[in-house]
Amino acid sequence: MDGPDSAAHDPVGAIGRVTVSIPPDGPGEVLVAVRGGTEAFAAWCEEPVPRHARVIVVESLSARSVVVAPFPQS
Repeated sequence: MDGPDSAAHDPVGAIGRVTVSIPPDGPGEVLVAVRGGTEAFAAWCEEPVPRHARVIVVESLSARSVVVAPFPQS
């Protein structure tokens, strides 16, 4: 669904926090600030990510599923 505010609904580039650890072979869960609130997404990553880690959304697979990468620590 493309529209004037479709970018506001796209989680790509958003920072999230892992709420269910992401294993190497399946999804975990992340909370991401989108659409003026916080939403949970099923999340996949190329490497395991522990609970409470910060991640960045790099791809949207569907309305409720995303691919993430670990957020660089400063």
